[in-house]
Amino acid sequence: MSKKKKILISFLTLILVVVGGILGYAANYLVTYAFDNPHRTEKQLKSKGQERIDQEWLSKQKDGSQWAMRAQDTKQKLVAFYYPAKKATKKTIVVAHGYQGSHYTMASYIRMFHEKGYNVLAPDDRGSGQSQGRYVTFGYPDSRDYLIWVQRVIAKNGRDSQIGLFGVSMGGATVMMMSGLKLPHQVKAIVEDCGYDTVANELTYQLKQQFNMPKEPLITLSLLIARFRVGHNFTEASSVNALHKNRLPVLFIHGQKDTFVPTKMVYNNFKATEGEKYLWITPNTKHADSLKNYPHKYRQKVGQFYDKFWQ
Repeated sequence: MSKKKKILISFLTLILVVVGGILGYAANYLVTYAFDNPHRTEKQLKSKGQERIDQEWLSKQKDGSQWAMRAQDTKQKLVAFYYPAKKATKKTIVVAHGYQGSHYTMASYIRMFHEKGYNVLAPDDRGSGQSQGRYVTFGYPDSRDYLIWVQRVIAKNGRDSQIGLFGVSMGGATVMMMSGLKLPHQVKAIVEDCGYDTVANELTYQLKQQFNMPKEPLITLSLLIARFRVGHNFTEASSVNALHKNRLPVLFIHGQKDTFVPTKMVYNNFKATEGEKYLWITPNTKHADSLKNYPHKYRQKVGQFYDKFWQ
């Protein structure tokens, strides 16, 4: 081999190493940026208006109790908060919170269901609130954790329990991913509010929105790194795939002007489900603001939906 060819090969190899290093650094940064959760305690969460009022209400609920379990795969301690209805009932809503949130950030929804006369179970997901874990896991392994929480509700309230699933944003994706699991017959209906269709699509969208960068090669590389760092294959984290297996009724809610989880995703989810389905696009509404913008209609629609499927 000539000296010129050796120099060229060495130069190209150096370029590949540099580019590979830059891409690896960028992909690893994206995993840290997306999956690390800095919001670890309620004191760090700042709210205002009705949300703050509802959080103060939640903190005063003396009948509530904390439940705990260990994640089956990682053995991390996970916690949930159970708020029994004032009048004894077999009806329970399991509430799933959003990205970098906790049960505390779901106070307005917990209060809505509690005042409706339901028991409420509100878990803190992995890496969120008072549960252990460094990383947010985007509802994927969490959906399996929630299945165990559902079984705990049945163990507490009896085989004649009736359970509704409810989630907002990441929580919406969580309950949609649950729909593809073998759920106990006590689960009657699902309400999801502004959940994404797949984790890969949501990360791709955020990569474009926040960094103005294309999908490849960063998303594929990032999900590969996340598989080792976080411990899960997030290419399989799909609400759409889960809904293909679903037979339960679902109410889909999404803001018309959602720019965090784009509104087009709800149509992918709606189309995918095999169960009875309803869709409500709230006019002029940004991400997770449907209850805030339409409080009366929101409570009415959600309440009537669950009432239709209680036995």
